[in-house]
Amino acid sequence: MSMRTLPLVFINLGGEMLYILDQRLQTQNTSEGNSQKGVWSENDRKRVMNDIIGTMFNKAFMEELLKPQELYSHRALKTVLTRLAHASIMRLNPASMDRLYELMVMAFKHQVLLCPRPRDLLLISYNHMDNIKQFVRDTPAVLNQVDETHRKIIEVYAALSEGEFQLLRQTLLTFFQDMHIRVSLFLKDKIQNPNGRFALTTSGPVPHGTIVPGLIRVFNSRGREVRHWEFPTGGSYTSPVREGSLELFGDRVTSLGSNMYSVTRPEETHTSKSSSSKTQQAHNPLAKEELNLLARLMGGMQVQPLPM
Repeated sequence: MSMRTLPLVFINLGGEMLYILDQRLQTQNTSEGNSQKGVWSENDRKRVMNDIIGTMFNKAFMEELLKPQELYSHRALKTVLTRLAHASIMRLNPASMDRLYELMVMAFKHQVLLCPRPRDLLLISYNHMDNIKQFVRDTPAVLNQVDETHRKIIEVYAALSEGEFQLLRQTLLTFFQDMHIRVSLFLKDKIQNPNGRFALTTSGPVPHGTIVPGLIRVFNSRGREVRHWEFPTGGSYTSPVREGSLELFGDRVTSLGSNMYSVTRPEETHTSKSSSSKTQQAHNPLAKEELNLLARLMGGMQVQPLPM
């Protein structure tokens, strides 16, 4: 088991939680048909995001989190994330938090399964952190907390070997292996089977630093190719895309870790071009449907009185 898994799990699950909460708060503030219209103002939404993100990236907390340690259980992680969600003026009832945690875990599990290389787990994490920064772009103090954590993540994980990243990925897969929660968004996009297991495609770009499979070459003792032949791969693979930036700022290249609950969701490079173009040209009603389900569960989401 990798002792460096916990920080990435916390940041990625926390990022998914923020995506969902932000979208729900915006919907409850603007939806004409919502019975709680007016409960959440734009200032309320910003305060909730600032409070949660400020607590999530607290310096002392992050220093403890980044120490080598075993990954928490699902129960312990859900407890931590529940307390994180309640660090603001918002409160969720137990059913809401259970469903919220399931959505967070399944989203991150899908991202891990699609991750081309173990090291690309960092790109997923950095996409989450880039989007989190956008939530607090008008609050310099909190934005600085996120940047400082990002720098520490780079410092800690840049030194890990490929083998250590593979162990980290294996630890994540073990953590996720019994989680088969069905998500309507995934089911209708045909990326999840009715039994809750993800359907992975055998197509798309190969990982950076590798070549497209399908060719066997034989070399002699002098290193000269003497013959070669092709074989069927069972998939439609393409050359790798350029490597994403692992710095504080830069193009991550991959869309894994982006906000899938936004109005238009960018498709990952592993999907077909036709599917991608349709998604980018239209609204995403499937994500909205999943959020509507969560909204019905979030009947206990309340504004707490502000301290005087």
